[in-house]
Amino acid sequence: MARKFRGSEEVNIDAKGRLSVPARFRRVFEQGDPNWKSGERAQIVLVYGPESWRKLELYTVEAADRIDEEIDRLERGSPERAWLETLMNGQATELEIDTEGRLVLPQKLRAKIGLDKAAVFTAKGDLLEVWRPDEFEEADARLQQFMAERGEDFDPRIFLGGTRGARAEG
Repeated sequence: MARKFRGSEEVNIDAKGRLSVPARFRRVFEQGDPNWKSGERAQIVLVYGPESWRKLELYTVEAADRIDEEIDRLERGSPERAWLETLMNGQATELEIDTEGRLVLPQKLRAKIGLDKAAVFTAKGDLLEVWRPDEFEEADARLQQFMAERGEDFDPRIFLGGTRGARAEG
């Protein structure tokens, strides 16, 4: 089973558009790059998505390959397959983490989500999201509101199959 991303961290962006990728996230990218060797640059897949997206998604090579395999199982010519192919391939690019542990985001992508001096990395298991700090705070507030509406004793693990004893409503 592939290693998962865990945690969130705010990082600075230098004048050249470089973000220092925290070591715990770099290890996941390295492990998820089948061609990576110590001292080399880890490859990643960045999905920037449609114009409405206010975040970027970073995938390991293996995670992106697994998604491509799922897309390949969809009916050729279906709108679902076309949309997923556009999202995961047409609205994506390959990047690498340099040997200093930095990721250089092209100006076009920094401008798309309004990144300037800082960015927030937040883990979503098999992907890492990149947000402008204030946009991340808004997205997190929406998630906190969703949870608050369910009551303070609500356990979100009830959404997982087989979980017993969690209270569905607060």
